[in-house]
Amino acid sequence: MTPRLFIVIPCYNEQEVLPITAPMFLDKIKSLSAAGKIREDSRVLFVNDGSKDKTWDIICDLARRDEHYLGISQSRNRGHQNAVLAGLMEAKDQCDITISIDCDGQDDINAMDAMVDAYHDGCEVVYGVRSSRETDTFFKRATAQGFYKFLAMMGAEVVYNHADYRLISSRVLQEFANFREVNLFLRGMIPLVGFKSTSVSYSRAERIAGESHYPLKKMIALAVDGITSLSVKPLRLITGFGVFVALVSFIGVLWALITALCGKAVAGWASMTCIVCFVSGVQLICLGIIGEYIGKIYMETKQRPRYIISERTWEQEK
Repeated sequence: MTPRLFIVIPCYNEQEVLPITAPMFLDKIKSLSAAGKIREDSRVLFVNDGSKDKTWDIICDLARRDEHYLGISQSRNRGHQNAVLAGLMEAKDQCDITISIDCDGQDDINAMDAMVDAYHDGCEVVYGVRSSRETDTFFKRATAQGFYKFLAMMGAEVVYNHADYRLISSRVLQEFANFREVNLFLRGMIPLVGFKSTSVSYSRAERIAGESHYPLKKMIALAVDGITSLSVKPLRLITGFGVFVALVSFIGVLWALITALCGKAVAGWASMTCIVCFVSGVQLICLGIIGEYIGKIYMETKQRPRYIISERTWEQEK
């Protein structure tokens, strides 16, 4: 059976790039449809993540001009991961497969052909994986690759060099809807659902227009969310390090007692100060990591909605 595809595109302040990339997404829908790989009534679904510019106005105008364009708008900015989730949950009951992709045109749209082919071959999830990072600066390349390696070392199940460009079948999304985490890290959560999966390699280009909305601060926050949402290994490392420090301290106590009994004790504040500062620093770091997990628990227990849809383009037409 020919599947119906929804391309899910999160948008935040994309008024400069959207008029350029929107026709590219539409052309891809039409070319896939003409090749008989997807149904003709497939759609491009834009998710406005509380943009402060004219992004939503552009989406509404696109929807009025062509029925292939759809748009939903969140009630406020909730972040990239929540915007992607909102689009996927909106689409899961209306299509057979979804492909999530950023609006900036950096991800190779032509990789969708291979993704759809993999779906026809029986794969329920297809990850878009970057073949190289030649377009990145040295700093961004080093931090990004270190990020994936560190996540793997911490026990998080992630696909190396994969962000949020992926195909997911509606069957997988129906099961994924049962994941109720408030702290979202989709690239680590999707593999947890299971089902047959594969990956497609592609080259990432420069951003077509506008500015990146993922500075270093957001990348670090995403990394922290990924580690603390998917792994308890940091807590186990704290436990192991605590046992090591306790063992060393016990040996130090024995050494001090033996030295005192032998009458060779020498009073010195430097060594004591170093030990106190070291142990205090370790304790503060450990408390900070534990606090991060407690904060996650606090947010999860509130069970606040992960997204709120305030407008839909097709409802405006009624």
